[in-house]
Amino acid sequence: MTLEILKAKEDLRNLIDEYAYLSDEWKISEVMNLFTPDVTYKVHMNGALVADVSGRENMEQDFNFHASQVKTYFTLNGQHTTKIDGDTATGISFAQIKMIREADGKNVLTDYSVKYDDYYVKQNEKWFIKDRVAHFLIIETRSIS
Repeated sequence: MTLEILKAKEDLRNLIDEYAYLSDEWKISEVMNLFTPDVTYKVHMNGALVADVSGRENMEQDFNFHASQVKTYFTLNGQHTTKIDGDTATGISFAQIKMIREADGKNVLTDYSVKYDDYYVKQNEKWFIKDRVAHFLIIETRSIS
């Protein structure tokens, strides 16, 4: 493995982690800067396609809508495997995402186990997410105190 490939893998891991950090802090406009302007983002929950968004502007509106319904985010990234091919790459990553919303005056925790399938591009020496498919594989919801 070359130093160039190792650097690309590190940069891509940092990209994934930055997505989590910024999302957890509701820095949606900064999250959008991690994507290409023509990004596609699909979300599957329990195997069903529930969202299909194209373009950074549409995605920002969608993310802001969802963030407006959440009191607290917490993301923990797990495995991240990439295949580098010059200025493009594919990746698979896993995350645990916890969201607290209020329902009927109570805090409700939803715990998501997510697998992301990503396609990355390198532009001007920086990596971006061009296409992302999120698979919400396990979803657990419960009231908390």
